[in-house]
Amino acid sequence: MINYKTAKNILTKSKIKIKNQNINSLKSLNRVCAKDVYSPVNYPAGNNTAFDGYAINSKDTVNLSQKNLKKFKILKTIAAGDNPKIKNVKKFQTVEVMTGALIVKPFDTVIPIEQIKFYPSVKNKKYILINKKINKNEYIRYLGSDYKTKEIVVKKGTLIQSSHILALKSLGIEKIDVKIKPNILFFSTGNEISDKKNIADWQIRNSNTYYIKSLSNNFLFNFIDGGILRDKDSNLFKKLINKNIKSKADIIVTSGAVSAGKFDFVPEVIKEFKLSNFFKDVAIRPGKPILFAKFKNKEKVFFGLPGNPISSAACFRFFVYPYLSGILNINEEKPFKARLTNKFKKKKNFTRFLKGKLTSTNNGNLQIKILQGQESFRIKSFVKSNVWGVFKAGQSTFKKGHLIECHFPITPNKNIFY
Repeated sequence: MINYKTAKNILTKSKIKIKNQNINSLKSLNRVCAKDVYSPVNYPAGNNTAFDGYAINSKDTVNLSQKNLKKFKILKTIAAGDNPKIKNVKKFQTVEVMTGALIVKPFDTVIPIEQIKFYPSVKNKKYILINKKINKNEYIRYLGSDYKTKEIVVKKGTLIQSSHILALKSLGIEKIDVKIKPNILFFSTGNEISDKKNIADWQIRNSNTYYIKSLSNNFLFNFIDGGILRDKDSNLFKKLINKNIKSKADIIVTSGAVSAGKFDFVPEVIKEFKLSNFFKDVAIRPGKPILFAKFKNKEKVFFGLPGNPISSAACFRFFVYPYLSGILNINEEKPFKARLTNKFKKKKNFTRFLKGKLTSTNNGNLQIKILQGQESFRIKSFVKSNVWGVFKAGQSTFKKGHLIECHFPITPNKNIFY
């Protein structure tokens, strides 16, 4: 049995290659950017006004004061989207500008509408009156002040969010390279597993398949349902592995039949294949019997998850997802920390993944409460939880106030803590 850190190192050394594809940027939500994306233009594309008001040439106001006011003739109104060019602009002339309208020479500053006095009257707006010096570049949004041409917009390895879509569309970026979504082929195992609505007392509904399937939008993979393997299906399983080594499946995952029982056929079958990396049994709870293997000279890997629902969920979150993240070249996920509100004891050499409730104190500090019902068959505490707390190996007693690493159960931490 190996420790969790060693298991993660083996996963890192066992990466398979995932190709890139060029897609419409508007369809890139929740995809991983495969190459740095650069702005093809300056944004804003030109100097424009940040307010409704009147654009003037600031030089015309140098000598103005309360005793020396001047009338500026209103030439026209320019709205956002209008061509701003005006021929033969003379001294002491102005144009009305709406927010977003381009500001072009000789105009170089804007007076907000709230500060304007009109002449001869508000109803008869022929001039504006100015009785003080106006500084250059007031209330102007400058060309390229947000993005400059060739400035990076989205970095390689970034999970595309709606904010990125807004930027890509604003900058006219129509195509980007993303990583192809890996295909996960998933099998449940066991005579007791059923897809039927009404089941006998000795049967179990097939929840693991549907839980893993539900994660496919959050954790960046395509889900392929391989069905249910029964207790005596070891030969069929071997045939299916042989078949799918040549298929489009990148990762094969089973749930159950991975421990040391009479019908736990998965480890024995997997060991019959030529493997370049392998581990079985990790000092973790829940999920100790987890198995991983990379097929030698193949861009395929295998995960054998335990059958208990919480063990399966924990092992997917802390083994399969980090592996997916690695092959998609996403930067390593960073946990956030919260203070423990109730003490906890565990075996010193084991890493524990515990269902917790994350809350915030009145002064904004995060805290985690470890819930009752941590056994791997208990789903009520999983429903009530909103984080996994990771209690690392090397320590057995965790007191109130101890800082605990936290991970969201069905959303990568980087979706929020970017």
